[in-house]
Amino acid sequence: MSENPIIQSVLTRRSVLVKNMCEPGPSPSEIELILQAAHRVPDHGKIGPWRFIVFSGQRRAEFGKTLQARYPAVFPEATDSLIEAEAERFLRAPLVIGVVSSPIKHKVPVWEQELSAGAACQNILHASHALGFAAQWLTEWYACDEVIDEALGLGDKERFAGFIYIGSAAEKPSERNRPSLEDRVRYY
Repeated sequence: MSENPIIQSVLTRRSVLVKNMCEPGPSPSEIELILQAAHRVPDHGKIGPWRFIVFSGQRRAEFGKTLQARYPAVFPEATDSLIEAEAERFLRAPLVIGVVSSPIKHKVPVWEQELSAGAACQNILHASHALGFAAQWLTEWYACDEVIDEALGLGDKERFAGFIYIGSAAEKPSERNRPSLEDRVRYY
């Protein structure tokens, strides 16, 4: 492994399941650094085709009520315990950042604008790891629900690239098996 700290950080970044996160989460100044890192992604045309919604503190529980109210309409077969669990969904980690893909009509193709939003998600993961936090990028049911989109003020062409949960790891994550790099590289 390289002795370069940036390469070392990239090579050791590991998603931590949100169920394995705990306090503390990032401080306000660390949240600002994470968002600055997310803002430094490739952005053809300098159009910033993404934005961020930060859920921290009591706001996580407030948004949980919105999820809880919507859940039975999306999942009519849901049990009372599953509906109750939605109220605590955003309490699983101290911080949640929603990354909104906001493509605009532009000479830069929508696909590239959406990739830029995905890169913002990845930079959030890397910045969180570099600051010593655990993170997981999720796109659960609420990432693709028009009522939730409306509740969070998304425009017609906007959609969630994901929700990044950030906190401390309750225990050191183990390495997972990864696809063979050799099977995925072809030199032309």
